[in-house]
Amino acid sequence: MQDRARTVAIVEDDELVRLATVSLVRSLGLEVAEFPSALAFLDSPPAELGCIVSDLHMPGMSGVELHESLHANGSTVPFILMTAYPTEQIKDRAARGGIACLLEKPGAAEVLAGYLADVLGPLD
Repeated sequence: MQDRARTVAIVEDDELVRLATVSLVRSLGLEVAEFPSALAFLDSPPAELGCIVSDLHMPGMSGVELHESLHANGSTVPFILMTAYPTEQIKDRAARGGIACLLEKPGAAEVLAGYLADVLGPLD
């Protein structure tokens, strides 16, 4: 069984994108907790996480707002933000807020895998 600190939370409202991302992360030998929204994540966050991968644009609360909420409550879990619509404003806000990286969708699997290896260490 994988160490719980190597569990990756996938927060994505688009079911097809969420399932594809979950499949990719599992193929890397990591455990996954999946959530259809930021609010669903906040309602029942996993006890220990190695990383959070979140969409930017979601109903109710954006990925940046999720990161800011977690950060304000003392979370230091690495956070990867994904968006199909990167703007300079979002890039600046993400960088200032301490988001580990901002990935453009659709993104290459190798890019996400590389960032996960950066924050979690070598992958299986």
